[in-house]
Amino acid sequence: MASLHARGKGKPLAATWKLEDAKARFSEVVRRAHSDGPQAVTVRGQRAVVVVDAGEYERLAAPTPTVPLVAFLESLDMSGLDLTREHDVGRDIEL
Repeated sequence: MASLHARGKGKPLAATWKLEDAKARFSEVVRRAHSDGPQAVTVRGQRAVVVVDAGEYERLAAPTPTVPLVAFLESLDMSGLDLTREHDVGRDIEL
């Protein structure tokens, strides 16, 4: 049978199922993942997988937008950074 487990902030983890129970009642696990929130499945007492609603998965798995390098560099505050260099002509070597 499922049991409730809080996971801190936000929506609590709705239920935890033993693998045997989740297999026997898979339709219910899916229905509850859709209506109640993520459903954890354990194997030998250890959390193995979490069944989540497809919309929630897509929200969580959405790629984060990337910023082009030039835009990123322009966004940095480098007003106090000294980028001047001393004139360097190399070193003297004996051949």
